[in-house]
Amino acid sequence: MDGVTVTGGVRAVARIAARDDGRGGTALPVLDSDGPLALRRTRGGAAEARVVLVGAMSGPLGGDHFTVEAEVAAGARLRVGSAAATIALPGQSKNEARYDVRLTVADGAELHWLPEQLISARGSDLRVTTQVDVAATGRLVLREEQVLGRVGEEPGRLGSRIRVRVADRSVLDQEVACGPGAPGGWDGPAGLGGLRAVGQLLVVRPEFADRPVKARVLGENAAVMPLAGPAALVSAVAADALRLRRLLDEALESFG
Repeated sequence: MDGVTVTGGVRAVARIAARDDGRGGTALPVLDSDGPLALRRTRGGAAEARVVLVGAMSGPLGGDHFTVEAEVAAGARLRVGSAAATIALPGQSKNEARYDVRLTVADGAELHWLPEQLISARGSDLRVTTQVDVAATGRLVLREEQVLGRVGEEPGRLGSRIRVRVADRSVLDQEVACGPGAPGGWDGPAGLGGLRAVGQLLVVRPEFADRPVKARVLGENAAVMPLAGPAALVSAVAADALRLRRLLDEALESFG
């Protein structure tokens, strides 16, 4: 199925469904993608399926609308990454680009959502929304990393909103806006303080309900916060993507 080009941009959807195969592994009955989005299954572990999202074209460009959906059913384990960073670029259309992510994790299921960085290039205008629903005994690791501008370049406009529900209860609804036209102060001392890489790591584990994560600071530029449910959020800023990844990896290791 090819992506659909309409006035003002391209529409493309990628869908993943993971199921327990009944033999201790995970099957992928749905692995569909089109246009600039391509999904590829890679070698996984004994119980875990692994999928890589490959950008078959540049983008998203102005006016494009990409959607990625993943559903992990009871007993299944899925790990999703991407082959390279996603670069938001200006396009012929003056409309903003949109990138929507929809994730669903059932009871007893586990999802690791670990894409590479999103780079906001000068002149781009991108709106990212991530909606996550995790059942009471589901498990999730979700990483988001944004880099504001390429080397020596000012960023484009980037808006990002993440909404998370666990057992039908809202535990996180957070929005970030950066770049030209964003609310004042985003780059000041109370915002990014001149740094150009910002990231979040969300961890949902049933055991956090009885043993909540303690709020703490990790170095100078990262912090761990417990959420109102069996979840914790790590927020970090750094000078570049490499340092940001190191901060988030260290935070994940600290959860054991």
